[in-house]
Amino acid sequence: MSAELRQTASALVADGKGILAADESNGTMDKRLKAAGVEPSTEMRRALRELLFTTEGAAEHISGVILYDETFHQSTTEGTPFPELLQGQGVIPGIKVDTGAKPLAGADGEKVTEGLDGLRERLADYYDGGARFAKWRGVIDVDDVRPSRYCVHVNAHALARYAALCQEAGIVPIVEPEVLMDGEHTIDRSENVTAAVLATVFAELREQRVLLEGMLLKPNMVLAGYECPEQPDDEEVAERTLRCLRRHVPAAVPGIVFLSGGQSDEDATARLNLMNQMGPQPWEVSFSYGRGLQAAALTTWHGDSEKVAAAQAQYQHRARCTGAAREGKYSEEMERDPVASS
Repeated sequence: MSAELRQTASALVADGKGILAADESNGTMDKRLKAAGVEPSTEMRRALRELLFTTEGAAEHISGVILYDETFHQSTTEGTPFPELLQGQGVIPGIKVDTGAKPLAGADGEKVTEGLDGLRERLADYYDGGARFAKWRGVIDVDDVRPSRYCVHVNAHALARYAALCQEAGIVPIVEPEVLMDGEHTIDRSENVTAAVLATVFAELREQRVLLEGMLLKPNMVLAGYECPEQPDDEEVAERTLRCLRRHVPAAVPGIVFLSGGQSDEDATARLNLMNQMGPQPWEVSFSYGRGLQAAALTTWHGDSEKVAAAQAQYQHRARCTGAAREGKYSEEMERDPVASS
């Protein structure tokens, strides 16, 4: 079992590749569809995912796709189940297994992610359906007093319990403790909180006997709050992020797969590129982007079947750019001239 976990984890962070996070809940996806002028429905959610998953050439840059439960059980218009479609392209199917962040009792304004009840049985079903990795997202809000140690601990404990259950089922856990960047906090505050969260998470992972070589970490980059008047440049973001991770993430972890968060497509790509240009790290430095890969395609498509090809070209372009950043080979010229990213 441990050999399979190690092999899957390594494959997910293969050279030049990263993960597409297509695991938005129905509510979140419906909001994004509405914003793009698409009337939300089960069929529109399915159609968007099919558009992405059938994009020719994307598999050259995408190692795995995280699916939401609804998507995991959907198929193409020709009847091919999405996990089977992805496997046929050499892309590893994954699954989001948490049930969302809920108010944390005794901690006003803070949240804990739920979903552990029945998880062992759900993981067995997902494994039988083709899933070989999973994701669980913990949410950490930041201001002058938050997060509390209590909030950090309960989220870290839940992440570790989830990870242990995944590995028991033969599924690689992606551990995502996201320190949110909403607010006015400085990059110093962000780095300090991220460090404390990572230290607590890995302490809990050890307590729960999680095989570090058979997991991946999906952290935030170290940024200033989006409303902070002093915004760091890309180089400072890359340097501080790597410094924080080197201090708190064991070298046994095969890879870091960053979330794109509220960053623009270009910022998320440029910062990943810089980190991969800053020399070898103890772990692979890759991506697990959602909006950072999909946003342009969704805006181009906006539910029109005649614009599927144009939307796929947008997605392929972003996958190429981000895949290049995974190797430190991205350049602004690739954004100005999509042909240069081919």
